[in-house]
Amino acid sequence: MENSVFENIAKRYDSEERIELAKIIVKEVRKELSKNESKSLIDYGSGTGLVSLELSDIVDSILLVDSSEQMLEVAKAKISHKGLTNSKILCSDFTQETPEIKADIILMSLVLLHVPDTKRILKELFNILNDNGKLIIVDFDKNHSINHPKVHNGFAHNELTKILDEIGFKSIKIKTFHHGHKIFMNQDASMFMSSSIK
Repeated sequence: MENSVFENIAKRYDSEERIELAKIIVKEVRKELSKNESKSLIDYGSGTGLVSLELSDIVDSILLVDSSEQMLEVAKAKISHKGLTNSKILCSDFTQETPEIKADIILMSLVLLHVPDTKRILKELFNILNDNGKLIIVDFDKNHSINHPKVHNGFAHNELTKILDEIGFKSIKIKTFHHGHKIFMNQDASMFMSSSIK
């Protein structure tokens, strides 16, 4: 695919704001993933791979999972464009069906807020993780100025910790790492990262 065609397709999904936000998230996630372990990573709800494809140098393999085929087509084009041999895509929605796959790390970046049943999806991810595997969630802190029928208005740390704990995760850490202007439904908001171990 020619560069210009590729860039136009990617632009349709990857707005400047999304790219900027992804850079901030990548920086934070890289800190969380230590370089010396070789691991397999699933990016659940990967979209076009803005976050996980920037991590391809520090993990063994990446599987980008999304329910949008169009987004994954863009991700696929990026993978071949960058010449990445350790990244693959899978079109799937784990709330409908869970494929027989395993991973050492699962990343969910700004995805949980779109999933109506928080506990159920986290349980599915728990089952996919290898023992001692790590779940990394990046999402927005609870924000009471947002009200949308299809989207959670962020998450309170104590509520999320409780759900993760009930599912069986241990070593749960959550911290807010970024405050941004109009980054969540046009509202100022803050993002947290949570990491927990199966």
